[in-house]
Parts: sequence; C-alpha cells; structure tokens
Amino acid sequence: MNGAYRALVLSTLSFALCFSVWGLIAPLAPRFQDLYGLSDTQISLVIATPVLLGSLFRIPAGILADRFGGRRVFTGMLLFLVLPVVLIGFFGGSFYGLLFWGFLLGVAGSSFAVGVPFVSKWFPPERQGVALGVYGVGNIGSALAAYAAPAIAGAWGWRWAFWVFVVPLLAMAAMFWAVGRDAPGSGPSPSLAEGLGLFREELGPWVLSLFYFLTFGGFVALGIYLPKLLVDLFGLGQTDAGLRAAGFVVLATLARPVGGWLSDRVGGGPLLAVVFALLPLMALLLAFGGEMVSFTVGALSSAALLGVGNGAIFKLVAALYPGRTGGVTGLVGAAGGLGGFFPPLVMGVVRDLTGSYAPGFVLLALFAAGCFAVNAACMRRWKAQGQGRTEGV
Repeated sequence: MNGAYRALVLSTLSFALCFSVWGLIAPLAPRFQDLYGLSDTQISLVIATPVLLGSLFRIPAGILADRFGGRRVFTGMLLFLVLPVVLIGFFGGSFYGLLFWGFLLGVAGSSFAVGVPFVSKWFPPERQGVALGVYGVGNIGSALAAYAAPAIAGAWGWRWAFWVFVVPLLAMAAMFWAVGRDAPGSGPSPSLAEGLGLFREELGPWVLSLFYFLTFGGFVALGIYLPKLLVDLFGLGQTDAGLRAAGFVVLATLARPVGGWLSDRVGGGPLLAVVFALLPLMALLLAFGGEMVSFTVGALSSAALLGVGNGAIFKLVAALYPGRTGGVTGLVGAAGGLGGFFPPLVMGVVRDLTGSYAPGFVLLALFAAGCFAVNAACMRRWKAQGQGRTEGV
C-alpha cells in the first residue's frame, strides 16, 4: 500500500495548491471593488468567473485523466497555472482584466476531476470512501487563500498575493512528474467517445450531478462569498472576515472524510438523506437569524453538512462507476462548480434589487428540499446496483 498512500498524499497536496490558486480572487474582492469602483453585481461576476471554467473544464479533465492518467494531466495543469498567476499581476488591474485572467485561473478548479480517478484506482472499494474523503481535504487550500491573500495584499500589494504561488506551482509540478505513478493494472483506458457515451445512457451521473450542484456548489459559493457577506452584514474588517470564512472552509473540508467514512459503513444514499433534511433548516437560519450568533451557527452547521454530503457523493461515484470514475467525476464536478458559480451572481443581483441577501438563502432551502425528494426516489435503485454497504449505496 505504499504506492497508494504516496499517490494519496501527492494528489492531496497538489489539489490543495490548485484550490489555493482557484480561491485567490474572492478574499480580495472588497479591495478590487474599492480600487475599481465596481458594483455589487460586477464584483459578484468577478468572484464567480474563476468558478465557471473550473466547472466546465472538469468534464474534459476527468475524461483525459481516465485516458492518459493522472500523472500526466495533473503535471500539465500545474504548469499551465503559472501563466495566469503571473499575468494577472501585470494585466488584471481593471474589471475586464480581472474577468479574463480570473477565467483562466479557473483551470485550477478542474484539478479535482483529475485527482479522484488517480486516487480511487489505488484503493479497494471498501476503502475508497475514506481515501476520496482525505483527498477532498485539499479543499482546505481555499481557506489558505482566504486567510493569506488579504494579509499579503496588505503588506506588499494585491499582485504579490498571486505571484507568491509561482514557485510552489513549479515545484509541485516537478514533484508530481518525478514521484507520481498511475495505479498499475487499472484496466483499459476508455476512449473519449466511450467516456461521453455514458452520459447518454445513464441517469445516475446526472442525479449525482444535481446533488453535487448543491453540496459542493454551496460549499464554494459560501466559502468565496462569506468575506463580502460578513463585511456587508456585520461591518467586519476584511482580514477578520477572511479568517472567519477560512474557518467555514476548514470545517467543511474536515467533514468531507467523515462523510466518506460514514458512507463506507451506512451507505451514501441514507447519509445524503440526513444532509438534505437538515440543510433547509440551516439555510433559513442564515436568511432570518439576523444576529452574528445565529448566522455563525447556521454557517458552521451548513459547512459540516455540505462537507459530509460531498464525501458521500464521491463514494457513490467510485462505487457505481468504477471503470469510468474520471468521466463521471468530471460531469459531477462540473455541476458542483456551476453550483458555486451561480449563487454569488444571484446574491449580488438580489442585494442590488432588494437590499437583502435573505431571498438567496430561501432558494437554497428550497433546492435542498428538492434534493431530499430526489434522493429518496433513487436510493432503492442504488442499493440494487451497488450490491451492498461496502460499495456506498
């Protein structure tokens, strides 16, 4: 198992680094808004834009990982990210500059679809939930960005908040190429046509995509938008707001392997039923709590539920689609990324139109209730397909 643990550690560190890069713009959003006179809608678009490419590119990234192996694809991705990290500092000093280079930074978000098949092929089915949950701890990279970016920007200027990642990206790419190995005996690689054909033939990937749209999308949206929410609602300083947002990300991240571990034992479907039953209550608390204490309870409880849900979903992906994990991960991950793209836009528009963020959280509650109903309808089918608890049904 030495090779398996080496692959898990290496991919988790690389994923964390990519997520740090992916999350750099959001904690600097209040600074950008002040510097360039952006409206709430404009700055929400700037915040959400990196999520767009990170979402859409997960589909081809996952298929490429199935086809060519995670070692090649992850190394190439780390090298590519050096380009936008460097150039945003030179050409990102405007609304359109931030949009363009932020869009390219979104490639970092697609790294998740590369690491899932890379890791899952090293572990037996009864251990994939925990392994993928540990890999998902790489989400903590966005907490690093939320905490470090404002501090670096305050000391040396916002450009250095990006430039400090050049050396780590180059070093990690060299390490992944030198040390990383694809799992032996993982079977024939599906063609691109075969990878895409699954999505026409199976309903399951689309259902899991719906669920991940909520769980990971909610995690990303709240994680990247919390700094602005806390500044607007409670008048916190940017560094304080970034630190609190980092706490949200850390809790959701640590809950992910817990969700994988529980899914190995009780099944992904039953665990998601609990998550989708409790999320509407927490969303309504965020909408109408009104005080810092109630908002904190709602936010941290949502973080734990979203993290557990993320772990449960990818246990189901690995169990139900063992030969197509990369392709299905790409589709499901893309849906999750899009789930992180739209809520910040909705929040900005709602805030501009009504002066309140509450309607956005009400929509979150309704969506979670809908997912609860869909999951209840699907659990019987998953149980028949998965053939037992160890496969995460």
